[in-house]
Amino acid sequence: MNKDQASGKADQVTGKIKQKTGEALGNQGMANRGVADQAKGAAKETWGNAKDAVHEKAEHREHEAEDRANRTREDVSNKVQDIKNRTNDKIDEQKEREHLEHKERERRSA
Repeated sequence: MNKDQASGKADQVTGKIKQKTGEALGNQGMANRGVADQAKGAAKETWGNAKDAVHEKAEHREHEAEDRANRTREDVSNKVQDIKNRTNDKIDEQKEREHLEHKERERRSA
């Protein structure tokens, strides 16, 4: 609960007390001020609810962006590792071919 929500609820309670007291005492001004305080409190609480919702949505989007960045970083890292492995495999294949060719040349010259 943020401060606007808490303040709004407090204003509503205060307004309700003023309204009931004014009605009990026959004081229309006090009763009307109580209703006005309740409306002000409801508006504050609603504003607080809206701010809270926006904050939660921003946090959610931030987490989603972090997750996407982490996945992308992992994908790039995996692709780099895969390219490295494939390149090393090709190098090893070439070395093996050269080794076999060298042995074949030695066999023919012997």
